[in-house]
Amino acid sequence: MVRILAQTKAAAVNPLKSSQPLAAALAFLGVDGAIPLFHGSQGCTSFALVLFVRHFKEAIPLQTTAMDEVATILGGADHLEEAILNLKARTKPTLIGVCTTALVETRGEDCAGDIANIRLKRTEELAGTEVVLANTPDFGGAIEEGWAKAVTAMIERITRPGEQARQSKKIVILPGWNFTVADIEHLREMVESFGLKPVILPDVSGSLDGTVPDRWVTTTYGGTSVEDIRELGTAEQCIVIGEHMRRPAELLQRLTGVPYVLFRSLTGLTDADRFVSLLSAVSGAAAPAGVRRRRAQLQDALLDGHFHFGGKKIAIAAEPDQLYQLASFFIGMGSEIAAAVTTTDMSKILEEVPAQSVQIGDLGDLEALGAGADLLVTHSHGRQAAQRLGIPLMRVGFPIFDRLGSQHKLTILYQGTRDLIFEVANIFEANRHAPTPEALYPLCKREMPDELRSSPLARL
Repeated sequence: MVRILAQTKAAAVNPLKSSQPLAAALAFLGVDGAIPLFHGSQGCTSFALVLFVRHFKEAIPLQTTAMDEVATILGGADHLEEAILNLKARTKPTLIGVCTTALVETRGEDCAGDIANIRLKRTEELAGTEVVLANTPDFGGAIEEGWAKAVTAMIERITRPGEQARQSKKIVILPGWNFTVADIEHLREMVESFGLKPVILPDVSGSLDGTVPDRWVTTTYGGTSVEDIRELGTAEQCIVIGEHMRRPAELLQRLTGVPYVLFRSLTGLTDADRFVSLLSAVSGAAAPAGVRRRRAQLQDALLDGHFHFGGKKIAIAAEPDQLYQLASFFIGMGSEIAAAVTTTDMSKILEEVPAQSVQIGDLGDLEALGAGADLLVTHSHGRQAAQRLGIPLMRVGFPIFDRLGSQHKLTILYQGTRDLIFEVANIFEANRHAPTPEALYPLCKREMPDELRSSPLARL
């Protein structure tokens, strides 16, 4: 059984995790016509905005209540109300996603009560706009918790409760935070190929896919519609990807009776087969020819790629569900997990990670534990550690700001797993060094019989 090693350092040397409010904002960005609103100081919002822009290379509609010293002492309800009304008047969003920060959470503000009062006093002014609150203090949890809390809050606030008439072929998909734009687009295409109608929440592929609108848009311009969120209860099945998305799935089932099936990962042949089998069972249709062809391509990639993976030592630092996804992939390819570092011990998935131990820590821990590995796997902040250790770096997760197109990187199902095999194998190939005579000489001497090892021939 894997050992979960608690964090012992008083401070992070090279931070690995990002905050809950940032992740909640990312989830709200997957809703059409939405604006995330950080309830806190301007600095909190500015830092998150910089990370978003550097990662996605897009304009991000992120706003703040801009609490000052006085509001910090006396309370920020007035700032929250003013910000909500200004956003409503100027941008007319369909959804304002309020993400609390450590400032208001530490002070102990009743943000839920404040928003309820605002809705009551400003009913007419806020007509047509949903205001959703996600309690996401910076000092607790990390990306997974923030993303899941935002999705849970949207379902709780917007989805119509009660048993409803099921729409044939309609399914709800709740993806994990680590799904890229390309992952979600491919997921939708896969589901639609079975004749099913997917509603994906959140859907960042519609709002952060790098398209240029023909006019200036002050909110998100794509993603899941508020009306689709309201009608989630009409689906006949819910598919959940990632252990951290279990809570919103349970809430949806409790509110509407929609059953859910949880996938811990969609990377790898076994998990992709299970997903395709479920789609076939729900739709009553066999897998299309294109899907079967991609499966055959993955099988060939597995045969071609396993020579490059066998015996390689991998050091990974990622959020719990992504750590499980990547570690399972590498183990399945014949590699060894030399180091596994994650952000929080709050996820049950850590008990299933195929490694001897999982360290709760930062990139400083990855650098210490990953010495001697063949590959480091983490986000862009791990590049200095990789350089110091002389080990190649595979960039995953958030943020990736020193490479283009990270949001269009596919890592799931048959095609994504195939692409992942090729990417890693090419990294190994590019960093493979041909043996030198100096390196081979000690090996040759060890393999010589004793009577020849001391002969003049052995010294040549």
